[in-house]
Amino acid sequence: MKLFLLLTLLFSIALPKEVPFTQEDRDRIIRLEEGQKYLQKQIDELKRDTQRQFDELRTFLYWGFGILFGGMGILIGFVIWDRRTAVEPVARKIREIEEREEKLEKVMKKLAKKDPEIEKILKEEGLI
Repeated sequence: MKLFLLLTLLFSIALPKEVPFTQEDRDRIIRLEEGQKYLQKQIDELKRDTQRQFDELRTFLYWGFGILFGGMGILIGFVIWDRRTAVEPVARKIREIEEREEKLEKVMKKLAKKDPEIEKILKEEGLI
């Protein structure tokens, strides 16, 4: 019996006692929940701000590339236009020279019919 009482006394001392839930504990839990809600709100705002910045960056890149490629297109158009305007006088001059050459050739052939020496020279040069 003494042994039983001794064991009961030891077990009652060794077993953990239930700690009562106090008002302070309740307030602490409420503060933690409020802090958690505030932290979640801050995280959501940070996500929105980050997404907005990415959207602004994407828009900026679209505009930048649009302006860049538009400028390149205008430049290519200008180069093509400039080439045409630069080549046109040369082509006109070549046409004039060819027309003049044809006239001179006709004149030389007419002269060759009248003068055998000119006809001989034109044959040597392969013009008749």
